Amino acid sequence: MTDGIRVEDADGVRTVRFNRAAKKNAITRAMYTALAQALDGASSDASIRVVVIAGTEGVFTAGNDLMDFMEAPPHIGGAETPPVEHFMRSLMGCEKPVIAAVDGLAIGIGVTLLLHCDFAYTSDRSVFRTPFVDLALVPEFGSSVLLPGLAGRAVAGELLMVGESWDAARAERYGLVNVVFSPDALEGEVMARARTLAAKAPEAMRQSKALILAGQAALMDVIRAEGEVFAHQLASAEFKEAVTAFLERRPPDFSKAG
Repeated sequence: MTDGIRVEDADGVRTVRFNRAAKKNAITRAMYTALAQALDGASSDASIRVVVIAGTEGVFTAGNDLMDFMEAPPHIGGAETPPVEHFMRSLMGCEKPVIAAVDGLAIGIGVTLLLHCDFAYTSDRSVFRTPFVDLALVPEFGSSVLLPGLAGRAVAGELLMVGESWDAARAERYGLVNVVFSPDALEGEVMARARTLAAKAPEAMRQSKALILAGQAALMDVIRAEGEVFAHQLASAEFKEAVTAFLERRPPDFSKAG
């Protein structure tokens, strides 16, 4: 495990928490590996009935740690499985119900992962944003299909292409989250729901989840296609300009691109 991820087990519930508040819970490769291990362990441990993914006060996650990301840009679906893909495969393959508890910032993959949780709850101060195109990148891990399926193509485009921010009410309206709570009430409400799920028949729960996800069998083809385009963009002049502009704290200049 890593200090950036904290794992706690109680009452049949495994809580996996982003724990890097000083960096807005930006996710490193080591953190992705720890997340994957926690989820894989939950799937194989009969005493764990439910997984909760949470952040710290006011911050779920700001997405990828850009400097760590640039050291080894991932090729999703390539010959080697990068840590972020390992995590997302573990999340998608987790046999136990997974609940997200979002308080505050949820950026990039912090939004994408919600599409693969069974339930998601948020505080009313949360902000959801996927700045893929702003970084000269593209949607990831099935979000190009799952989000339009929830919100419709035009509304999903506001998040995935325009990079608009959604508040908690908008996220609830379009099905990204189940219910909005006050920050003080969020984790208590989530844990109460998690314990309720943990008390239910485990095999019936596992089979029910498998049946619900059976219609997404073709999603891996979409994820591989997204990964190829994502890898292409990582090698592009557009991405280089986007990262340089980010580090120099200036707007990117794409006037000579495309």
